[in-house]
Amino acid sequence: MTEATSKVESSLQSRPNLSHVGIYVWDIQKIEDFYCKTLDLVVTDRGVGRRFQNQLVFMSSQPNMHHQLALASGRAQNAPSTVMQLSFKVAKLDQLRSARTKALANGATELFGLNHGNAWSIYFNDPEGNLVEIYVDTPFYVPQPHGDPLDLEKTDEQLLRETEDACRKDPGFMLVSEWERLMSQRLEKE
Repeated sequence: MTEATSKVESSLQSRPNLSHVGIYVWDIQKIEDFYCKTLDLVVTDRGVGRRFQNQLVFMSSQPNMHHQLALASGRAQNAPSTVMQLSFKVAKLDQLRSARTKALANGATELFGLNHGNAWSIYFNDPEGNLVEIYVDTPFYVPQPHGDPLDLEKTDEQLLRETEDACRKDPGFMLVSEWERLMSQRLEKE
């Protein structure tokens, strides 16, 4: 490990790292069921909070994370969602296609896909109107926001080729590896 790499890693370790999110819900059981069935999350704990007396459900899909999503009772009935989006990452396009099928089978609404250049994403509303994104990273970087239509009926090879062609037309295009190198330099300076 070089001295520069060590310095960047030390800097990153001292910065807060977003690890989970919590949302208020109307019907905690319904939303728990939705995320368990749609995203294969597992309930790790549940109970009543000590500081505020709400029902809480903690959920995760990773063995090293107690929870990635926390549900809390207490959202006023019919109150609109204030969630901009809850994003979940998968590794492959086939997993994205499967997630789309599961989401629709479990009550998701208003599903649509976007090709962000740096990721292929599907978006949908959960049963309480919270916007959920599931995405797969691509090897490309283009400045955001960037959102072309996404057709998951195409093959992986077609999507990769079309995405690269579209991204290379953007003056900010680079490979993700180059963007990460530049971001590391930027973080080292700050």
